[in-house]
Amino acid sequence: MVQKAIQKPGLRHVNSSSHFRGVRTALPGCRDDLLLMHYFLRESAMRPFIVLLSLCLSLLSLAAVAAPVAGLYQVREVVADQQPENREAAMQQALQTLVQRLTGDARTLQNPALEGLRKDPQQIVSQFSFDGDALVVEFDPASTDRQLRQAGLALWGANRPAVLTWWLNESPEGSQLVGESQATSALLNSAAQHRGLPLRLPLADLGEQLLASGEKLLASDPQALREASERYAADALLAVQAKEGADGWQATWRLWLGDEREQGQVKAADQAALADAVMLAVNERLAPRFVVRPGAAQSLTLVVEGADLQRYASLEQLLEPFAARLLTVDGQTLSYQVSASPEQLRAQLALAHLQEVTEPSPELPQAEDGAQVPQVMPRNDPLRFRW
Repeated sequence: MVQKAIQKPGLRHVNSSSHFRGVRTALPGCRDDLLLMHYFLRESAMRPFIVLLSLCLSLLSLAAVAAPVAGLYQVREVVADQQPENREAAMQQALQTLVQRLTGDARTLQNPALEGLRKDPQQIVSQFSFDGDALVVEFDPASTDRQLRQAGLALWGANRPAVLTWWLNESPEGSQLVGESQATSALLNSAAQHRGLPLRLPLADLGEQLLASGEKLLASDPQALREASERYAADALLAVQAKEGADGWQATWRLWLGDEREQGQVKAADQAALADAVMLAVNERLAPRFVVRPGAAQSLTLVVEGADLQRYASLEQLLEPFAARLLTVDGQTLSYQVSASPEQLRAQLALAHLQEVTEPSPELPQAEDGAQVPQVMPRNDPLRFRW
């Protein structure tokens, strides 16, 4: 529930009961977040054309941020035929894939609290169908989340870092950087979808093909790769050198999220299995940064400066996994109460390129002999960020 709204001039604090009453009367049944969006526009001094443009931009932003991982609860698994025993095996595998996708840990399904779910996965299934040699399972998001949370599990939400992937295939016929319009890109997109990752691929034009060598892609200093990636909007960089050998494929990969690096190697019989193995490894490395383990969350106050209508819509979606509650709106500053760990909150807000505001430490009082008197600092200081 929005506790406070805003009013011209200066966008001061006002009580929501007086200012939202009229809006709710005019827009019955409208959600509080949409009411706030309406109020931003109503109180704006912009001309009608600019107001309409802002509304369109905000709605586009809301749609884009709401589900960056499309089909998060839909799983496709290969099935030999439609016989009940094979269908049941594929259903079990689909459950395994979903739980790993949502938690980042393939062992999670062995949790004793999920025994009932393992025995009967269909209790959280909305529908399933066959598509060629695949079983397509639609899991119900609400039922799935409820069952997993009741088991004490923390989940990774749909808002995930976009991974720009530089994938170099090397075979006896030559080497090629995989671009978004190439046929091989379908294997990478399918693997990323299977592991719950929002994948982006470069154009792989002539300039980027010249950059694509194993030495440059896997260099310890990714500066050249970062410069080539500036034209694409992405949160993480993944560089993969895939080589075909006599006994299958092998990939060496490196992942950069900010200044932090992860790396590894995988092997597989074919390119599709190799792509899936790489994306699985990336999911397992990224998830711990965004999933709060049971008992690690705490009640935090978050203050965000520099907000506008479009940014508010984006922020609401980013904070959704943390049971965020909007406390106040003061001009372009929003205050929230959230349930998260500080580390996870920082990682999530970095996806929207927010910068943490660090205030200078206050000077400690001096004792009579000139020594500084130690103080116990309060633990409820808000975390402050700005655009």
